[in-house]
Amino acid sequence: MDSITVALPKGRLAEKSFEVFASCGITTNIQNEISRKLFIYDHENNLNFILVKPSDVPTYVEHGAADLGVCGKDVLLELKRDCYEVLDLGFGRCKMVVAGPLNKKDNFLSNKRVATKFPAIAEEFYKKKGENVEIIKLNGSVELAPLVGLSEVIVDIVETGTTLKENGLTVYEEIFSSSARLIVNKASMKTKSERIKEIIYKLKGAIESDMFKA
Repeated sequence: MDSITVALPKGRLAEKSFEVFASCGITTNIQNEISRKLFIYDHENNLNFILVKPSDVPTYVEHGAADLGVCGKDVLLELKRDCYEVLDLGFGRCKMVVAGPLNKKDNFLSNKRVATKFPAIAEEFYKKKGENVEIIKLNGSVELAPLVGLSEVIVDIVETGTTLKENGLTVYEEIFSSSARLIVNKASMKTKSERIKEIIYKLKGAIESDMFKA
């Protein structure tokens, strides 16, 4: 049985991924090790799990440090790494949106400044709209930008919208919906095809039977 390395994003997506993999019989339930280790080996199923920063998952997969990975569609669209996206896992659902101050949407028709952790997505979105904007890259607390005059609007991921409301912001436009995706290294898909296809088959079966959601 081929050894498979799976890159998972630290945090809630890792916890959900372990839950899903265990429910499908792909791995034993080793969720209690998540908070203590960055590398977890499942001896029984010959699986290695590595826990990395969410935005690094596609990089590990693209360069072959991991055969499989779980990451959000938003991360894939932002980074455009060279790997296969094979399955929508159906959890970790959220939306990429344009947001800004309440009752000010129509005040920013041109020459907007857009603060975001996703500059490539924001640039492509406004380019398609034919709008001239200035993209300002931030690494966190994007909601603060319109409040202190750094930008007119933000482009960011939203789950419930609570954080926006707490900061006096509202959604202006939805860009796309995102969820967790299974990605595969291109070389691994050839050299470890049988094992990887077995994992995909089990996950797909669980999705189609509504075994897990949210």
